[in-house]
Amino acid sequence: MAAPSIAMEVNCQSNFKLSKGEKKSLRKQNKARHTLLRHEGIEAVSYSTQSLVVANGGLGNGVSRKQLLPAFEKCGLVEALLMPPNKPYSFVRYKTTEESQNAYVSLNGKEIVDDLGQKVILYLNFVEKVQWKELGLQALPPGLTVVEEIISSEEEKMLLELINWTEDINNQNCQKSLKHRRVKHFGYEFHYENNNVDKDKPLLEGLPDICDSFLEKWLAEGYIKHKPDQLTINQYEPGQGIPAHIDTHSAFEGEIVSLSLGSEVVMDFKHPDGVTVQVMLPRRSLLVMTGESRYLWTHGITPRKFDTVQASEHYKSGIITSDIGELTLKKREIRTSFTFRKVRHTPCTCSYSLVCDSQRKETPPSFPESDREASQLEQEHVHRVYEEIAGHFSSTRHTPWPHIVEFLKALPDGSIVADVGCGNGKYLGVNHELYMIGCDRSKSLVDICRERRFQAVVCDALAVPVRSGACDACISIAVVHHFATPVLFYSSFCPPIPAALASLCSTPCFLILGTLLLSDDVLFPHSASYQRTSGKGWQECRAHLLSAI
Repeated sequence: MAAPSIAMEVNCQSNFKLSKGEKKSLRKQNKARHTLLRHEGIEAVSYSTQSLVVANGGLGNGVSRKQLLPAFEKCGLVEALLMPPNKPYSFVRYKTTEESQNAYVSLNGKEIVDDLGQKVILYLNFVEKVQWKELGLQALPPGLTVVEEIISSEEEKMLLELINWTEDINNQNCQKSLKHRRVKHFGYEFHYENNNVDKDKPLLEGLPDICDSFLEKWLAEGYIKHKPDQLTINQYEPGQGIPAHIDTHSAFEGEIVSLSLGSEVVMDFKHPDGVTVQVMLPRRSLLVMTGESRYLWTHGITPRKFDTVQASEHYKSGIITSDIGELTLKKREIRTSFTFRKVRHTPCTCSYSLVCDSQRKETPPSFPESDREASQLEQEHVHRVYEEIAGHFSSTRHTPWPHIVEFLKALPDGSIVADVGCGNGKYLGVNHELYMIGCDRSKSLVDICRERRFQAVVCDALAVPVRSGACDACISIAVVHHFATPVLFYSSFCPPIPAALASLCSTPCFLILGTLLLSDDVLFPHSASYQRTSGKGWQECRAHLLSAI
């Protein structure tokens, strides 16, 4: 029996009475079809083919190959299951059209359980062609080496038992609980406020004695040229990570080695030209960074509970391939890293002077003197940065601020709301009874909004392409502190910014002003009392706003 096509199902609604659940499932299926076409360029067809696109069943929303493949194999012989990285959909190709029809009928609107134990409903559509642009083959960053099984499981256990995370006021080794991980320092304390060490104040206790035999072995085998005298131990819970960074050139010598214990993880390396390489660090492996990989490429760990990894059991370390037929999800476990470094006592003379703090000439900060200079400043230090860090930024911006949630939920159902500077869209889904549209200067962040099925466009906050009076409310959260000149800072209290936002709607317009404007972030309505401040001086305006909070 042939599977009912999308067009047939819609037409059959007049002939067959659908249940409430069936109607909802059909609406979701059609919505998925239109979303895939609009945002991904994937066109579904209204007739049966060998290939299906599976909305809501992708690596990007927590569904792994292990969860998805068995469900589809029950319906026939699966020739390929293609799972693009970071996308909430996948493709299934069967040997025959009859088998794909069986899957279409059996699995459309059905629940499966993702890797977090949450229920996910699949929505299937037929596609004629599966098109996915594969990335070219990549190489490890120059100077980067991953050595597998550098220690035994017994040695791993011994090192993990060495660490006592219990607070001890008599312990001379500095221990801290950071926002995204726990750390312990030996030899020298690493100061995160300036990303350096105090070379004149070594800790009373040096590196643990147990580490000495490992370091001597790595010296003999050529992995390091200097015996480390500083050790930082990081412990990461699932969902934690570390921002992309380059270890300060003037702080440490030319090689940095990091031992992974307890769990594997994917580390992201990024070149200044935008090339990103994801590298798998297996359990009990040693990461060795020298040369360009140490001095020029940033490295970091994206905070998440799953990593996209190779499905093959034989694959361990190295680059995560772009072959979407070989990707799945791997749940993270508690990982502990031992990072060994040698403190540098002379200025760095590396070949990467543009990113070297020893060679870079510091210039005092100054305001741009022209609009053109301000525009260049914003482009370099705001727009470009957000394009580069969009993924990591989004992963750390997931909890809406309570006052904004309260404001949005208080609006009448059906209100049209604009979010100017919407970022990753964390406010666009707060109240499903509102019609919300977001805009942001960063295309990468807007793409994330679209992946989450929000309506968002790329535009400048000073030129929002929305008709005046079209919205019932407007929000602009933590945006204005990115403007580069005092004139633009001041105008965030006066026209044109509030006037431009106010022209979009007739109800209060809530703004969050950044710390560059006031001593603390400020939440206030665009109201009559605010309008009266527009003719006042800066200090009086500031005092008036603070007193109104």
